[in-house]
Formats: sequence, structure tokens, C-alpha cells
Amino acid sequence: MSIVAGDTWTRAEDRSVVGALRKTATTLAATAGFSSVRTEEMAIAVSEAVSNLVKHATEGTVLLRAHPESAAAIEFVAIDKGPGISDFAQVLRDGHSTVGTLGIGLGAMSRLASRHDVYSVPGKGTVLTMHFWADGASPPPLRSSGLTRPIGEETVCGDSFAAVETGTGTTVVLCDGLGHGYLAAEASREAMRVFRQMPDLAPAEILERVHRGLGHTRGGAIAIARVGRDEVSFAGLGNVAGWIVHGPQRQGMVSLPGIAGHHGRRPRQFEYPLPAGASVVLHSDGLTSRWNPATMPGLFARSPSVISATLLREAGSRRDDACVVTVKAAS
Repeated sequence: MSIVAGDTWTRAEDRSVVGALRKTATTLAATAGFSSVRTEEMAIAVSEAVSNLVKHATEGTVLLRAHPESAAAIEFVAIDKGPGISDFAQVLRDGHSTVGTLGIGLGAMSRLASRHDVYSVPGKGTVLTMHFWADGASPPPLRSSGLTRPIGEETVCGDSFAAVETGTGTTVVLCDGLGHGYLAAEASREAMRVFRQMPDLAPAEILERVHRGLGHTRGGAIAIARVGRDEVSFAGLGNVAGWIVHGPQRQGMVSLPGIAGHHGRRPRQFEYPLPAGASVVLHSDGLTSRWNPATMPGLFARSPSVISATLLREAGSRRDDACVVTVKAAS
């Protein structure tokens, strides 16, 4: 099971962050059991990516963390609002140089990463994700990924999420602790603790137990989805959003009004058909619900980590904690 509350983002503004993130990569690699060779390969890829952000990006930010789906893997996410990449075939050639973001060394980075994915729109910017795992380790399924970001300059995020693979699909929970700061984070962490005790229950049953379990906290908004092969079971309470995205279309899922831990209707569970190739997206109100998949052509064919990062960039607000999670339908 993965639980994430409070990702640490780094602004790619000067050369000093290259060395700092290289050191972070080395520390994470030791924890994940990487060999010295694999550690150096990841350090090179991370250094190259961050260097390019510092040189060329507009509002470049980087996240480097233990992988949400595997303790033996590491995830790198880079987001910018730079000029974007118009010709991937060209920038993937070794030695190619460009004034656009992530041009130099992208071919080498793609080889050094166990998996990588890129989404770029000219004039809007680029999202790059790289995943690394230890030699001989089982690769993570890469079916779900989520991101959190605290309000303004805060270091603590009141939003969190967790995901677990069960026999019936992927079950994901998102909690937006009421307000922000430490008390909001305490509420969302408690929601994750309760979820961790019974991830195999139906979403409505999990929500009922989380609702009871948050009574001693300030409470929060909760969304729970079980994503199977051709169906989504969903239960929500409060101002959280759940969407099924297929091509340029999206369908909202019903969340009842209330605050988990304090007041709200009896949880209800709704079932929705899930088209082949669709994505399920949950997010807190730190992202506006006005985003439109039709304005982001090709995004929802990308990996869950790229989808979540792009939505955070396009729809996220700096005036509130933010959390977004994407789950792909089982194949």
C-alpha cells in the first residue's frame, strides 16, 4: 500500500539544486537497495534533467521521492511552463541542443530510466517523469499515481492519498483535511490510518468507518474509488471531485455534501461503467474542476504520473493544499 501526504517540491531556479537533488537521489537509492552502478545511473539522469530545467525552464519544479507503488523504486517528476517540445524524435537524438526545456540529454535520460514518459505542448510546457528500480526488483504496476502540494510556502500539506491493489482492482482514497497546516494534515493522516485497516471493504463501508474515525480531528472531505476492469465503485463525502475520463470526454461521480468526522448523510456508493482505456481522476478542491480533457490532446493516453502532474500544473491553485490521483483501468 502507498500512502502519500506532503510531497516535497523543489524549485529549479539555480545550479545549487542540481547537487542537492543528486544527493537526495543517492540517499533514496540506498534505501531502495540500488547497486552502486544503478545509483550512479539514476544520479546522472536526475542531474541532467534538473540542469536542463535550471537552464531553460519557466517555473520549473521537481519532485523526487520513493515510488508510491514500490519500496524498491524511485519516482522523479519535473514540471515546467517553458516553450515545450515540438519534435520529440529530434530531441531524443544524443547531442541535440535546444533552447527549449529538457532538450539536452533526453535520449540518454530515457535509456537510464527504467521507465519514462513525457507530455509536452508547445507554448504550454513539459512534464517529464522517470521511474527507477533496483536491479532484479519487480517493476511497480504503474497503474496509479498521485501528487500533493501544500498551500503557498507551507511545508505541510493537509491533503493526502493512498492506493492499494486488491483482488478486485485498485482502491484509492483521497482526503482533504479541513483547512490547511498541521491540523488538516492530522485529519488526513488519520483517514489513511483507518483506510489501511480495511482496504478490501466496499468504498461506502470504508467511508463510513473513516467518517467515525475522524470525530476527534477537524475532519475533512473524502473520496474513495475502487477501479476494476470495467467498472468503478465510488463513495464521496464533501468537496472532492471524482471523474471518469475517456478520450476528450469526462463524467463526474457523485460526492455527497458534508464533512467526514462531523456531519453528513449516510455514505452511498455509486457504480459507473468504465470504458476500456479510461482513466479515473480524484482531486481535492485545491484543483479547479474547470479543466477540460479536450484542451489537453493526448494527455490521457499517457502514464498516471504524467496525467496527475499535468493536471496539477494546469488546474492547481497555490491558494490551497492540492492533491490529485489518477488510476488507469485494469487491462
